[in-house]
Amino acid sequence: MADWSGFPHHILERLQNHVAVRSQRRKPRLFADTSDFVNIDYGDVIHVDDRYFLIVGYTREGRFGVDEQPKQWVPKVYDLESGERHIVKLVFHERYTIRLGGLEVTCYRSPEKEAQVIELTRRNPSFMQGYAALDEVGNLVRILEIVNGRRLDKVVYQLGSDHRDYFENHLSGVLERFLVSVEGIVLLHRHGLKHGDIRRDHIFVDRQDGHFIWIDFDYDFYLPERPYAMDLFGLGNVLLFLLGQQNFRPSAVLENPQFGQRIFDTLEQGDLALIAQDRIFNLKKIYSYIPEPLNDILLFFATGTDVMYDTVEEFRDDLARAVDTVWKSA
Repeated sequence: MADWSGFPHHILERLQNHVAVRSQRRKPRLFADTSDFVNIDYGDVIHVDDRYFLIVGYTREGRFGVDEQPKQWVPKVYDLESGERHIVKLVFHERYTIRLGGLEVTCYRSPEKEAQVIELTRRNPSFMQGYAALDEVGNLVRILEIVNGRRLDKVVYQLGSDHRDYFENHLSGVLERFLVSVEGIVLLHRHGLKHGDIRRDHIFVDRQDGHFIWIDFDYDFYLPERPYAMDLFGLGNVLLFLLGQQNFRPSAVLENPQFGQRIFDTLEQGDLALIAQDRIFNLKKIYSYIPEPLNDILLFFATGTDVMYDTVEEFRDDLARAVDTVWKSA
């Protein structure tokens, strides 16, 4: 007979009857020290902040052309007292470097920074909600509410019958909501914080009213010469996707019958992304009806630019003016 004496009596009924436990041939293990997160598995229980969280799954993320992979340090959990579902982020230290022009940028995960962002943006609808607590050995665990929404890129892909329809009938509303998200990043920077990993799949669209919600704040970067540059480039990448409804690489343009050699031959080095140089930022060469005020913002993130944005406020102001010029003043 299994020995359940390691678990408190008041959670036993929910624990023993949950499918994540009944489907296992082994008894759940209880972890109050989450340091070795790779050893904490489906059907185990994490004890933090005097709460007991049963692991019922894992979040997933795809990147760099790799299919979505489970993030074992970010399990989906079931609160064995309240019955609520949450996402728990365990401490995972990771570090790598990238190039930004002639500069080398050190990127790393910072649970402390994410906890600060969560605290600063409490009850701000533009940010995921939750709180941080220490486990028994001092690991900073973040206990997050599940965002009731869909990834921004998946929503945008489905808008309109084609890009022209998307541009004429949906883009202005998308950009209005994106401007609210940008204002959220301005708030972080005013408090000396960064998002750290701004990507189109790190914005969710609320299922009820459609507002945008930032997620995932544990990346940070060290670039004292331009402390907020990576957030700015992230915003530029998101804007590129929103305007184009996808990203374009030169080789893909050449292979696309809609564009082919006719568009490919017009492309120059200066049209490509300043970072990585694998995306076309001069979107007007793809869609000639992209208005100049919007395309001009993209060109600040292209290799051909002589000037870069110094602050997110500059980016926000240019985008707000462009939206006004294109749609409200028409």
